[in-house]
Amino acid sequence: MAQQHFPANREIEMVLLALQAFQVLFLWVHDWIPLGRLNDVAAVRSQDTGRRLVTVTLIQSIPWTIGLGFSLLHFGRPYPDWLLISYSLLFIGQIRAWWIPYLFRPEPERAARYQIMFGKTHSFLPPRNGMVPNTAHILLHLATAATLIVLLTK
Repeated sequence: MAQQHFPANREIEMVLLALQAFQVLFLWVHDWIPLGRLNDVAAVRSQDTGRRLVTVTLIQSIPWTIGLGFSLLHFGRPYPDWLLISYSLLFIGQIRAWWIPYLFRPEPERAARYQIMFGKTHSFLPPRNGMVPNTAHILLHLATAATLIVLLTK
């Protein structure tokens, strides 16, 4: 039987739901709806076909939308291990796509692509290895890390 995690209190559970809602909203809209200097929809579309953008949006959004739905349905009750697993996988993907190439191992092709897609967006970190995580993605990554912390607290 899978271990069940219990939120410490209603406030923490509300924080978990808010974090999940933010991430799900971000994943659905960040490549489609202009958000000022936080994204560059035209630049993203210059790098991917419409079909690929739809596919990527569905793949990166549906699992966490389902997780949010289950969290809403199970409000006040235990949440299953798969929720922790899914957000762990999301965080690993974020680290792999952004932080490893930024901090440790240059990936010139990724850096060039990200420069086109995100080069005009707001960022506050210095460029490193030809790339820089933009503010919007940093907010997403922080929300994912916070979600994991909340899920790990029992």
